[in-house]
Amino acid sequence: MDIDPLDIVESSKDSAETRKSRWLNPAVAITVALLATFMGICKVKDDNIVQAMQQAQADKLDHWQFYQARNIREEVAKSTLVQLRLQALNATPAQKAAYQEQIAVYETLAKSQAQKKEELKAQAEQDQSTYDALNFRDDQFDLSDALIAIAISLLAVASLTDLPWLYLLALAPSGFGVLMGAAGLAGWKIHPDVLIRLLS
Repeated sequence: MDIDPLDIVESSKDSAETRKSRWLNPAVAITVALLATFMGICKVKDDNIVQAMQQAQADKLDHWQFYQARNIREEVAKSTLVQLRLQALNATPAQKAAYQEQIAVYETLAKSQAQKKEELKAQAEQDQSTYDALNFRDDQFDLSDALIAIAISLLAVASLTDLPWLYLLALAPSGFGVLMGAAGLAGWKIHPDVLIRLLS
């Protein structure tokens, strides 16, 4: 049997390349596992934030509806006051005392409804502020999910094509995705408005 020296050179070249990129598949597997775990933790927190957003939205709608009801009650009390005052002008002195008593009742009612209406307005505006603050964090988690999904796709292609530079490229969206997820978890004020507006 003849030994071809070119076969030996090719064989040693292949084994050197195999050893060189042997780290790639384990690195991809570990990175994907860590990213998936982090994504799962962020998903739990994001789901809780979405539930709180839904509650804030429902509270806001309830408070605005009750505000409208108070507004109607106030307007009815005010129109009743106008009618009572006009009727009191033509009343006998004995009737005027009864009119004045009812006028005082409706003045108190109108003031009470106006005060309660303003309290409801303040509550509805607070509900909107709560919703906006929660939405800020929800945007962070959404961006984190998108970036980590892109990173996992790049990592899968890097593993299949055995391209180490693609693995390194995948670390950019991975790092930014982890940063946005950590910002959502910790309540940091990191919010790339341009990117979030583009995706929303």
